[in-house]
Parts: sequence; C-alpha cells; structure tokens
Amino acid sequence: MTETEDARDIAERQEQWFVMRDLTRPNTKVPAFLMLQQLNVRCFTPMVWKIVLRRGQRDRVMAPYMHDLLFVYDTRETIDAIVGRVRTFQYRYLRNTNRVPMTVRNEEMERFIQAVGHSESIRYYRPEEITPDMRHRKIRIIGGQLDGLEGSLLTVRGSKTRRLLVEIPSLLAASVEVNPEFIQLL
Repeated sequence: MTETEDARDIAERQEQWFVMRDLTRPNTKVPAFLMLQQLNVRCFTPMVWKIVLRRGQRDRVMAPYMHDLLFVYDTRETIDAIVGRVRTFQYRYLRNTNRVPMTVRNEEMERFIQAVGHSESIRYYRPEEITPDMRHRKIRIIGGQLDGLEGSLLTVRGSKTRRLLVEIPSLLAASVEVNPEFIQLL
C-alpha cells in the first residue's frame, strides 16, 4: 500500500462533517434528516418555521430552510453505505474535482450549530445574498449562551437589533440576534 492510499484510508475512517443532498420531494413523509435520525447518525439541517396547508388548514411547522442541504457527521465508510442504499441521498461534490465530497471543518460547523441552536430569531442567507456592506466589524460575544462565538456584526438599514453573522464559507450564513452588552469589537 502506498502512502497516498494509506492516507486516503485514514481519511475515510475519520469522522467529519460532510455536505449532502436530499433529493426527495419537499412534501415527503421521511426526508433524509429524519431517516438519519432513525439510523442514529448525527446530522444537521437548518430549520425555519413555515406555514403549510394541510387538509384545508394552515399549520405552522418546522421545515428545512433548503430542503436539499444537509450536513452529516460520520465516517466516509458509514455514509457510503447509506448512499448506496438510498438513491435520493447523495454527496455534494467540490467543483472541478474528480468526485471529491464537500466537507466542513469541525470548528466551523460546531460554531454554526451553537449559534443557530441558541437563538429564537434566525435568518439564513445564501452566499450570494451577503454583500460586503452587511459585514462591517468583526465581533466576539462575551457571556450569555453564545459566549466565545466570533463573526461579523450584521448591519441592516433601519434595524435596531444587533445581529451576529456566522458563516459556513461558500455554503450558508445565519444571523442571530445578540444582546448589545455581550458584544466585544475585535
């Protein structure tokens, strides 16, 4: 076995965050994130409240922000086995590569999950929606539930609330409301 094959073998057995696609329809009974929860595989999908019409009644339900975006934390071997069984569950691949799956660094993903998990008012943004005008100053949160998080202070014209912008580079960004007394400028 060569060194590159050995390194590839080790990488396949290491747990990391993979970026995945859920190709099921948005109204499916068992979307990929529920299937993974049933299999006891750690996953994260950004959720938002949506109004859904069911049998003529309007219901407020938690639904994925982007139905086909999913983050899965496990080994490549475990995920390969699921991808082989479920046709609607796929890797997202890096562009201009020979099928190299997209991954997110553990620190970035944990920071994003912490920010989104401890906030009531969350707004998600796609990378193309973030403008340089929205990112003015780098800040760190000192105290509270978001203690230690770093990101940009999101400035939205006409808004009196302070929001922390936390990003997963080139994939997704979220802004969460923060108390002004916890903000430290960097």
